[in-house]
Amino acid sequence: MTDLPTQADVLIIGAGAAGLMCAAVAGKRGRSVLVLDHANKVGKKILMSGGGRCNFTNLYTAPDNFYSENPHFCKSALARYTQWDFIALVEKHGIPYHEKTLGQLFCDNKSRDIVDLLLAECREAKAQIRTRCEIQRVEPLNEEGAKGFEVHTSLGKVVCESLVVATGGLSIPTMGATGFGYDLAKQFGHNIIPTRAALVPFTLNKRALARQQELPGTSLAVNASCAEGHFQEQMLFTHKGLSGPAVLQISSHWKEGMPVSFNLAPGLDLSGWLCEQRGKKQESFLHTVLAELWSKKLVQFFLQRNGLESKPLKQYSEQALKDVGEKLQIWTLIPEGTEGYRTAEVTLGGVDTNEVSSRSMQSMKQAGLYFIGEVLDVTGWLGGFNFQWAWASAHAAGGEV
Repeated sequence: MTDLPTQADVLIIGAGAAGLMCAAVAGKRGRSVLVLDHANKVGKKILMSGGGRCNFTNLYTAPDNFYSENPHFCKSALARYTQWDFIALVEKHGIPYHEKTLGQLFCDNKSRDIVDLLLAECREAKAQIRTRCEIQRVEPLNEEGAKGFEVHTSLGKVVCESLVVATGGLSIPTMGATGFGYDLAKQFGHNIIPTRAALVPFTLNKRALARQQELPGTSLAVNASCAEGHFQEQMLFTHKGLSGPAVLQISSHWKEGMPVSFNLAPGLDLSGWLCEQRGKKQESFLHTVLAELWSKKLVQFFLQRNGLESKPLKQYSEQALKDVGEKLQIWTLIPEGTEGYRTAEVTLGGVDTNEVSSRSMQSMKQAGLYFIGEVLDVTGWLGGFNFQWAWASAHAAGGEV
């Protein structure tokens, strides 16, 4: 179907997680709903998420798992549509799933299951969806007493009473991400909290990369710290710098020029542990003992980086071993940058939530205009939290539009 309805009660721009969820909720209230997306298919980011298995929510979702200039904004929606509500929907559709780690829930099979769930819900709600449809301009209706919008698209003009912006952020432009939602918000007088790439790998300078050229593909558990953020997870060495869950998480706290510290032996007092080993294995070389904690490649890298040579433990005084442990325990560096929106999972910043109702997601600047999902200044941690925000904010708006 390519013909475009000329009227709808609710027009939703964006056929991603939030847009499709909102369409299903609004349609079940008897509203006529039309969803438009410029991409060639719906739910592209859902399909590629979670390594193709979609980390669709997190068992431990709470407001503390989100960043926003207005940290209270997300509380209402998250409380009214919880992770348990979405899990019940997944179970209703018979989708098998599992917990990976830290409350992260993934499909057993593939991300397509979640897209199919949303499309089934939209069909039941009689919501119509059109892809390959560019939004050209949006104008509020000017007639006396008229409420709504005139939306001009590449497939024709649509008049709607409620307009929902579910366009996402700037992350992964190859998936079709654009700044359209921010531009539309600005058109209606909204402030935009400055945006930046988040949940994104760090890049390092050439000198640092030359030192770790043997390490890409190697990972280890670390505790990453930057500003107020602390995350204990895996770190991965890459050809461009550093990645892995610990790095993606801490990147949301990082700004240009800030140092990031990695505890390379979390939960262990490395100095004390080395002194213990000295008592048990005097003849063992330092690098041999450290290989109990890290791979041989990592041991060599950490020793070289600190200018340390490997000798039998008996040749170190207790104080010398303590000094070695302190040098090796914490690695502090200043990343050159990040890989940017090209690989970022989400976008920090967005439509200022001080100008949006936390109950309905409706604009305080323009009646009938709603913002949901990632386009808002609400960004979750890695691990299913951003999907839960999509479901919760969409549910809030869908009950009101």
